[in-house]
Formats: sequence, structure tokens, C-alpha cells
Amino acid sequence: MSTDPGKAATKLLETELNKLSATERSVVERFISRAKVSRHVEKEFRETLTAGQRVADYVAATMGGWRFIIIQSLLLVVWLILNITAYVQHWDPYPFILLNLALSFQAAYAAPIIMMSQNRQSEKDRLQSTNDYEVNIKAELEILALHEKLDDLRERRWEDLVEMQRRQIELLEQLLITPRSTLKPAAPDGTPVL
Repeated sequence: MSTDPGKAATKLLETELNKLSATERSVVERFISRAKVSRHVEKEFRETLTAGQRVADYVAATMGGWRFIIIQSLLLVVWLILNITAYVQHWDPYPFILLNLALSFQAAYAAPIIMMSQNRQSEKDRLQSTNDYEVNIKAELEILALHEKLDDLRERRWEDLVEMQRRQIELLEQLLITPRSTLKPAAPDGTPVL
């Protein structure tokens, strides 16, 4: 395999190195140097998160689960029952303006936090997709290189077989030309000696 990225790209990918994207050139260079292409995107991404981003992800994960929905539903039912039955003093009588304000306040803060978390998830997905693409390119290069090696091996084997057949034909021709009386006794393995 060539150690020149341009020759390797031209040979394996059937395109010139300068026509490849920066990502593809990088993969070709790592392929030639036998460097690793894959990486742990999740770990890399987690290491770059700030404390605020981690909190936003935790809030989004919490609010996006059944546990949160069930707890909030129970709290709403308790709030309504306590204010309807007047078991305790009415702190928020019907039409439950305080409850409406609290839920609006929660929604006003939850929506942007969840959007920030979704944007980060999209960025992480893009990084993972890029990594998958790089790994796929390198795998394709490896497969092409293996095919090339197998083709070379098959071609060499074919040449060896042709050479053995040529020698056998020469021996057969000599046997046909040489009179039987001049043949020496057979060798220990049974082949006639000329």
C-alpha cells in the first residue's frame, strides 16, 4: 500500500486527493498512517458541557419523564381538591388564577431549557454522524485494500501455476523426444530420470 495519500486516494477511491473533502482527506491520511479514526463522541461531548448546560439537560430529562408527569398531575389534583372543598382556607378559589400563573411560569422557563437541551442533543448527533461517516470511509478503504491484496495474491498464485504447468510441459516434451531405451531407471518417487 502506498504511503502517499494522493496515490492511495487515487488508487482506492478512484479520485484525486484534492477533490476529496477535508474530512475524507483526514481519513485517508489516518488510514495510511494506520491511525485510529473512531472516537468516543459521548465522552468528548460530556467533557465540554458547562455546569449550566448540565443542569438544563437534567431538567429536560426530568421534565420529559413519566415520573414528573405523574407527580405534577397529583399535585394539581391535590391543589384543586383543597381549593374546591375548602378543607383548608381557599388560597386560590375558582378560576384558580394562582395555579394558572404557576403553570405559566413553569412553562415559560421549561420551554427554553428544553430547547437548549434539544439543540445540544442535535449537535451531539451531528458529531456522532460525522464520526460514523469517518469510520465508514476508513472501513471502506480497509476493505478495498484487502481486495487489492487478495487480487495480488491470486495473481501471484496464478503466475506460479502457469510456471509449474510450463515446466511440466517441458518435461513431457523431453519424455516424448527421448527414446525409451535411453531413459534411466525411475527415481525413488517413481518419476523417470532423464
